[in-house]
Amino acid sequence: MDIQARLTEDFLSDLKSHTISNALYDQYKVKKGLRNEDGTGVVVGLTRICDVVGYKRDAKGAKVEIPGELVYRGYSIEDLYHKFYSEAYKGLVYERACYLLLMGELPDHNQLQDFHSYLGMHYSLPQNLFAQGFFWNTSPHLMNQIQAGLLALYKEDPAPDDTSIENLFRQGLNVLAKLPMLISYSYLATKQGRLASTFYPADPELGIAEQILYFLLGPDQYGEEEVRVLDLLLMVHADHGIGNNSTFTGLVVSSTGTDLYSAFTASVASLKGPKHGGANIMARSMMEAVMEEVGLDASDDAIEKICTRILNKDFYDKEGIIYGFGHAVYTVTDPRCQLLKEEAMALARKHGKEKELDFYLRFEETARRLIMAEKGKSIATNVDFYSGFIYSILGIDKELFTPFFVQARLVGWLSHIIEEKYNAGRIIRPAGFYVGPMRNADDEMKED
Repeated sequence: MDIQARLTEDFLSDLKSHTISNALYDQYKVKKGLRNEDGTGVVVGLTRICDVVGYKRDAKGAKVEIPGELVYRGYSIEDLYHKFYSEAYKGLVYERACYLLLMGELPDHNQLQDFHSYLGMHYSLPQNLFAQGFFWNTSPHLMNQIQAGLLALYKEDPAPDDTSIENLFRQGLNVLAKLPMLISYSYLATKQGRLASTFYPADPELGIAEQILYFLLGPDQYGEEEVRVLDLLLMVHADHGIGNNSTFTGLVVSSTGTDLYSAFTASVASLKGPKHGGANIMARSMMEAVMEEVGLDASDDAIEKICTRILNKDFYDKEGIIYGFGHAVYTVTDPRCQLLKEEAMALARKHGKEKELDFYLRFEETARRLIMAEKGKSIATNVDFYSGFIYSILGIDKELFTPFFVQARLVGWLSHIIEEKYNAGRIIRPAGFYVGPMRNADDEMKED
């Protein structure tokens, strides 16, 4: 047995002897995962930016499940969707949401154009990144490459450690504008082996959603429909309150007084996880595996059997999870999913994906029924279930799903970091109870 194997064996053996029992969590009233007994989150802050609602309290304080609500600055996501798309479509839907989250008000025409123009002026990455071969020293995972890119932007910033509100705002908009190029070029270099000389240059006239498609596909390789749908996807993912893991991570890190790039890098690390932003990849990969296993013409009984196999850890990743279902807050419905489901249905019919759509709809009904029966409570289909389907119709590689989530959510991270610094300004420092024994080192030291 080599040294690593011996150390690992000793570590695992010792780990078992230091298990913390569930009884101790109850004894000291410690909330696992910052969750209350009824599954609701422990309140860790106040915000005027975004609200995520999945329940109400009755007169006795009991939790009452309700259809989910996502609110940006007092506007429901459904209200914003209908407002943005009630006019003749002119794009910049995501930019409108960004402006609202940051500024607190919906922009008028001139304000939106100023915001869009400023972002467009900052789309291009610093030339030093190309000169130093950044896109040829790539990471095997795009999310880690994005982290490296953020830290590279730190080096190019004239005032990287200035954490004044004004500078955080400047830095945040700069990063928001540069993410389309950073994500797209990283993907093209890593997955397609594209040379820097073949990358398409930034076009400041384009909105962020269209700029991403332009970078990835080139001119005349996409239409208004693709831009509109990607714009919507970015908009519905733009924020999800203080309590989501990546936003809270950014708040914790930035509360130390460190630079914004480090805080963003930490948030990206959080979002990469399959229980958070990476869940969209897991959901689509699972559905691809299911459709290959049973076929699009599968009977309802066959769909029920494959769902049961997943729950019984007998199919896909054998974790017992049907991805795309369930949420920490939403129980009845996920409002983002409702909007995306409508778009998915329209897209599928337009692109000849009716059979796959029908399979998705039948799978959703069956999976929810089985999960609710297993858990004994209502379960919502979440945003990840249909977002992956939409991306696949648009021809977007799965490896881009979570990086696109970064693009969307960065404005939420920025808004909350600024709000927390402006209003609270204290280091986030929760407490924990020590439940281990007191020991005497002299009594336990072993002779060599």
